[in-house]
Amino acid sequence: MRKVYCFIVLIIVTIVFAGCNNNTQVNSTNSNDSSIVEEKDDNKVNGTDENEEEILTVEETAEHIVSLLSTKDFAELETLVHPEKGVRFTPYGYVNAEEDQVFSSKEVVDLWENDRSFLWGYYDGTGDPIELTFQEYYSRFVYDADYVNAKERSINQRLGQGNSLDNSKDIYPEGTVIEFHFPGFDEKYEGMDWKSLRLVLERDGDKWFLVGIIHDQWTI
Repeated sequence: MRKVYCFIVLIIVTIVFAGCNNNTQVNSTNSNDSSIVEEKDDNKVNGTDENEEEILTVEETAEHIVSLLSTKDFAELETLVHPEKGVRFTPYGYVNAEEDQVFSSKEVVDLWENDRSFLWGYYDGTGDPIELTFQEYYSRFVYDADYVNAKERSINQRLGQGNSLDNSKDIYPEGTVIEFHFPGFDEKYEGMDWKSLRLVLERDGDKWFLVGIIHDQWTI
């Protein structure tokens, strides 16, 4: 009788042990599933997959372009130049659609190392030809002031006022013009030493592309 009793107890202990072991495995599986879900959620920021390309506004795109110009990062700038229209460089406020230099996105990458002189237009006041390499033009008619820290900015509103006609809306009817402006640097000139850099961007799908870089200043 005692042997039968011991045998029954052994069976009960075995069943209880097996049940506890199964519960442990289930809880472990549920715990692992939760960690997987959390890892998947961590890959999303505000509902957007971190692998998706961030969509910038026109203002953010313009600020990014100015930053690239300040650091001379033309490899990255290439990705923001309009793939079909390229980018036109204009030394003063008036855009000369026939004579201003236009470069494709691929050409922009190698501009800094190009030692060839281009005809960019004509100097205000003297009418002499602006024959410069890109590096020389960049220093004089692109990033001739710290536009990343411009005192004033505007969208589709001209800040720098001079004698030069602003025909940017005629040349770029589909463009948005972001202006980075310094109202002046030396008080003795009473604002006549103002400078502006205007970036013209056009939208293609969800992305904004650079089509024009207009430098402007006081002209005679």
